[in-house]
Amino acid sequence: MTNTLQMTRRTMLTGAAVAGALTPIIVSNTVAHADEEVAAAEALKTVKPSKVDISKLPREKVELVKPPFVHAHEQKTADGPKIKEFTLTIQEKKMILDKDGTEINAMTFDGSVPGPLMVVHQDDYVELTLVNPDTNAMQHNIDFHAATGGLGGGALTVVNPGESTVLRFKATKAGVFVYHCAPPGMVPWHVTSGMNGAIMVLPREGLKDGKGKPLVYDKVYYVGEQDFYVPRDETGKFKTYDSPGEAYEDTVAVMKTLTPTHIVFNGAVGALTGDNAMTAKVGETVLIVHSQANRDTRPHLIGGHGEYVWATGKFLNPPDTDQETWFIPGGTAGAALYTFAQPGIYAYVNHNLIEAFELGAAAHFKVTGEWDDDLMTSVRAPSAS
Repeated sequence: MTNTLQMTRRTMLTGAAVAGALTPIIVSNTVAHADEEVAAAEALKTVKPSKVDISKLPREKVELVKPPFVHAHEQKTADGPKIKEFTLTIQEKKMILDKDGTEINAMTFDGSVPGPLMVVHQDDYVELTLVNPDTNAMQHNIDFHAATGGLGGGALTVVNPGESTVLRFKATKAGVFVYHCAPPGMVPWHVTSGMNGAIMVLPREGLKDGKGKPLVYDKVYYVGEQDFYVPRDETGKFKTYDSPGEAYEDTVAVMKTLTPTHIVFNGAVGALTGDNAMTAKVGETVLIVHSQANRDTRPHLIGGHGEYVWATGKFLNPPDTDQETWFIPGGTAGAALYTFAQPGIYAYVNHNLIEAFELGAAAHFKVTGEWDDDLMTSVRAPSAS
């Protein structure tokens, strides 16, 4: 491949291995991030004493699970704040995006796209151990949109291969929030390579409607929408690369067109359809958490509704009700609550239908139970007129 960008581990760590016109962009961003990291480090030298004696707070170690599933948790709590302990291990790995075998060099939290959904309660402390194994090639970090200060934690969590770090922050805002990797100079590349997820910060008294009535769910699923930018060769076929560094220059060129080759739910076309469908029963209330770290999206449940919707994901705001389609801005996680009333297959899609049907942004819910003729019935079956 001509003009192949060969990244060594050292150059990838600095974010300075670029070619041609990309050089000032990456270097400029790297300097900006470096300045912010220095400022964060200086701020730590004048730490204001905590009002809470952290050493006396109870601790809870949470075992994360792969999306669309979510780890066990209480929907409300009468207890005081806790320290919730999580561990995320960064994995750089090859992943297949579709039935044609399109391959990418993904960057992931815990090996999945999206990374796992974490659940805490408002005013809990999130204590994250972030591990970057020495089998990886690149520097990484994590930026929590739920956190306050230090680039969302990004300035304090930069880890090279073979390193780990521990970050603690107080979850002061209730809602669902994106987290993502934000390494100096390479943020969009890491995010669009799959390195993002979400955290849910529940109000301590649980979810409520706009009038203060409690809302509860029987199940929760996490859908992470991801845009990928896979380079093609001169014949139009998707290219493969031995490493992320080899793919970098070509991938950035596709990214700059702002035209994804794939827009998928949970890492691949069909990851949540057919045999992989999410399940529910008639009468069950399901909370759907949906994140998109980079692009706007328009979730729609075909055959159902968003009975209570927090489109921008913030639970202390009154939810919208009875929505057909809701809008989640890029860089945001949203949530929708629905009680299934009929059995069957429900398609859950990004209602930019080109992105759903042609690029892959679709999922299924398989719902079992008895049909209600009062809600819908066939008055006359299709027949010749």
